[in-house]
Amino acid sequence: MFQDRAWRKSSYSGGSGSGNCVEVSLAQNALVRDTKNASGPVLAFSTSAWRALLSSL
Repeated sequence: MFQDRAWRKSSYSGGSGSGNCVEVSLAQNALVRDTKNASGPVLAFSTSAWRALLSSL
């Protein structure tokens, strides 16, 4: 269902070798998933919730 969306890997994912990575897809809403488990659970955020999260960081 979410596989047809474009996903971006976190820029903090490379180099450490730990394999702890997340990907985000920004379309009508924001989806976040574990890079190593692309068919696993997905967190979904509304656009306003995603913006609030980013501004709080």
